This record gives sequence, C-alpha cells and structure tokens, in this order.
Amino acid sequence: MPADFSGTWNLLSSENLEGYMVALGIDFATRKIAKMLKPQKVIKQNGDSFTIHTYSSLRNYSVTFKVGEEFDEDTKGLDNRKCKVKN
Repeated sequence: MPADFSGTWNLLSSENLEGYMVALGIDFATRKIAKMLKPQKVIKQNGDSFTIHTYSSLRNYSVTFKVGEEFDEDTKGLDNRKCKVKN
C-alpha cells in the first residue's frame, strides 16, 4: 500500500512558477493572476486512486486518476489545455 497523501494542503510559496508557466506557453495575463493565488488542495486517496480538488479565489478544479493509468485532463477555465497524462 502506498503512502497516504489524503488531507488538506495549503500553498506557501511558488518559487520559479513564472519560468515554468512561460515554458508551458501560458499567456502573460494568466501567469500574473496565477502567481498571486495561494490555492488549497484537498486530496482524497484510496489506494492507488486519487481525487484532488484545488480551491482558489479565482477558480476551483478537480481531477481524478489512478496511479500508473493514462487519463485525459482538460484544464478548461484554468489554462485551457487538453492533456494526456500518465503518472
């Protein structure tokens, strides 16, 4: 059984976030807004299955996945990317 990451996590800092977002091709306005946010993550883990809720003053977002399985992620309302993800 993997470590249990369930809980509530609060962002304290986001060093080098700007460079990371530039490398992803995220537009200037979205980068400036994202740098000001201090989102809270609520992780619910059941074995290898995760649901992660992200809450911020701008937008809320959720993703559900199972470790080792590929899934489609749509970041609509965040940076509007459609990604194929495998973790």
